[in-house]
Amino acid sequence: MDLFPLWNSLRIAGISTVIVFFAGIFAAYYISGCPRWVKGVLDVVLTVPLVLPPTVVGYLLLRLLGPKRPVGSWFLQTFDLRLTMAWWSAVFATVVVIFPLMYRTARGAFESFDETLAQAGKTLGLSNTRIFWRIRMPSCRQGVLAGAVLAFARALGEYGATNMIAGYTPKRTATISTAVYNLWSTGNDALALRWVLINLGISAAVLMTMNLLEARQRTERGDRRGAAG
Repeated sequence: MDLFPLWNSLRIAGISTVIVFFAGIFAAYYISGCPRWVKGVLDVVLTVPLVLPPTVVGYLLLRLLGPKRPVGSWFLQTFDLRLTMAWWSAVFATVVVIFPLMYRTARGAFESFDETLAQAGKTLGLSNTRIFWRIRMPSCRQGVLAGAVLAFARALGEYGATNMIAGYTPKRTATISTAVYNLWSTGNDALALRWVLINLGISAAVLMTMNLLEARQRTERGDRRGAAG
């Protein structure tokens, strides 16, 4: 059994999750403090991939990154680098698809943060950067981590956009999702079922981790309320 689809899926999901982890935190932190109308507009722009069909996301990326399109042709002419039909092409698609999950979860965590803690830090002379990393992030870490876990799980199962921009080439661009479809379409149901079970096992483990993080967050909130009372 060729394990490349597993390794490639984990590689793509891992890289994509790291990217959206920092990008989602950055966007959520600054947008949560924007005026309501600005926040509304940015929310629509940043979360629209969440409601678009993945194939539409893939099509739009092809229109942007294809070898005859603006960005794709520039990279091809300048660096001799093709941005489509390679394993890293799937990272572009996956980042766009999972970013809204990370962003919305992180924003919810930041909006539930008790701002009096930040004000207390300012009275002690702490900079905004230190307040963010030493006070805000520790208080919001469970929600932020839950968003990262959810984003990773979604990245692992991404198919539509990935298939359009990276395609399916054994030992080059194959992922679990694209392997399942191609094995099924060629009549290899037994091997397709193996990959389905592997994907189910990984996804279940990831979601159990997210549930544990959420339960821990609820416990910590209850403890803080009890201490305050």
